[in-house]
Amino acid sequence: MSARLAALKERANHESKTAREVAEKAHSEGREMTADEAADYKKSMDALSDILAAVKSVKADEAVLDQAKAFGDEVGGLPAEQDLKARVKSLGVTVVESPEFKAMLKPFQRADGGISIPKGTHINSDPIKVKSLFTGASSTSGGAFVVNERTNIVEMLGRKPLTIRSLCSNRRTSSDTVEYVAQTSHTNAAAVVAEATSSAAPTAPEGASGGALVQAAGGGYKPEGAWAFEVRTAVVKTIAEWVPATKRALADVSQLEGLINDELRLDIEEAEEGQILNGNGSGENFTGINSTSSVQTQAWSTDLFETVRKAITKARTVGRVNPNAIVLNPADAEKIDLAKDGENRYYYGGPQAIVGRTLWGVPVVESESQGAGTGLLGDFSKAVIWDREETTVTMTDSHEDYFVRNMVAVLAEERLAFAVTRPTAFVKVATTSG
Repeated sequence: MSARLAALKERANHESKTAREVAEKAHSEGREMTADEAADYKKSMDALSDILAAVKSVKADEAVLDQAKAFGDEVGGLPAEQDLKARVKSLGVTVVESPEFKAMLKPFQRADGGISIPKGTHINSDPIKVKSLFTGASSTSGGAFVVNERTNIVEMLGRKPLTIRSLCSNRRTSSDTVEYVAQTSHTNAAAVVAEATSSAAPTAPEGASGGALVQAAGGGYKPEGAWAFEVRTAVVKTIAEWVPATKRALADVSQLEGLINDELRLDIEEAEEGQILNGNGSGENFTGINSTSSVQTQAWSTDLFETVRKAITKARTVGRVNPNAIVLNPADAEKIDLAKDGENRYYYGGPQAIVGRTLWGVPVVESESQGAGTGLLGDFSKAVIWDREETTVTMTDSHEDYFVRNMVAVLAEERLAFAVTRPTAFVKVATTSG
C-alpha cells in the first residue's frame, strides 16, 4: 500500500472511531444525541466522505501508474518508476499536494490533523503550477496510452443521380436475343365510298389508276390501304466490372463486403445509363437513343423555350407521341431556372418556386450522362430495356495467383438488351445558339 493510501486509512480510522464513540455513548444511555454530539458526529461522517473521495482519486492515479509501468516493461524506453510517480498525477492530486494549497489551508488545521474552515471565511491561494501533469496531449506523456477510435464511417466520393432507367420501358427476357415487330410504312387509303350502282365487275381503261377503276365500277368498291412491317432484333449484352480485395479485408472489416457490393452495383448502373443515352452501337456497345438513326433534331430557334416548343411539335406530328420528358444536362437545366423576362423576373418564380419543373407541360429530367448543349425530348416508353440477368455480385480466388496470395476478385455484372422501338418518338434539341 502506498504512503498516501496509508495516511488516508489512518485518518479514516480516526474519524470512524470518533463517530462511533459519540453514537454508542448516546445509545448506552438510552437517549438521543445532544446538539453538540450530533454536530461532532456529522463532522466525522463528512470527513469520512471526503477521505473516501480522496482514496478513489489516489487509487485511480496508481492504476495509471501500474499501466504505465507495465507498458514500459513491455516496450521499454519509458521513464523510471520514480519519475512516473512524479508525472502520473490527476489534476486534483497535483493541486491538493502543492505547497500553495497546503499553505492556504495551514491556518485552518486542527490539532487532530483535520481542517476546520469557519463559515463565511474567504480563502485564496497563490497560483498553483501543474506543469508536471501526466496528460494525453503529448505522445511522450499520457498520449502514449491513447488509442485512436476507429469508427464505421466510410465517406465515399459521391455519385451522380441516375434518372434514365425509370423513364424507359422495363421488361424481362429469358433469351439472349429479343425480337420485336416494327411498322416501316403506312398508306392510309381510307375514303368515303358511294353505294354501288351496278353489279358489273369493275373495268377501267388501260393504264387507269385505282381510283379510275373504282369509278368505272359504278361505285361501292372500297380502297385498299398498305402497311409494311419488319422484324427487328436486340441482342443481350453484358456490363461488368471487378475489383481485387484481400480475404483478410473481407473478414476483418464487416462492412467492406457490403460496401464493395453497393459501389460495384452503382458503377454498373452508371455505365448502363451512359449506354442507354450515348452508346455508339460499335462492338458490344448498345445503340443509345442519341446515336439511333431516324431520331429527329430541332435546331436552335430564338431562345430555349421556343426551341423546345418546336421540338414538341415534331414529336407529336412526326413521331406521333406525346413526349413524357425532356432530359437535360444540369448546366442546361440551370439556364431554365435562371431565365428572366424583360423586367428581370424569373420565369419560374425564382429559387422558392421550382417544384415539378416543366417546359410546356413536359417534365424536365436532369442527367449528367446527357451532354451539355443538347437536350433529348421524347416519349421514353419507346426506349425498351429487356433484363436478362439483373446485377449480381460474385467473388472468387481463381484469378491468376489470387489463391496463394489470399486474394479474391469481386465481380459485378448485369445482362440486358436495349432498343429504341420508335426512333421518331425522340427529338434531339439544341439548347444553345452555337
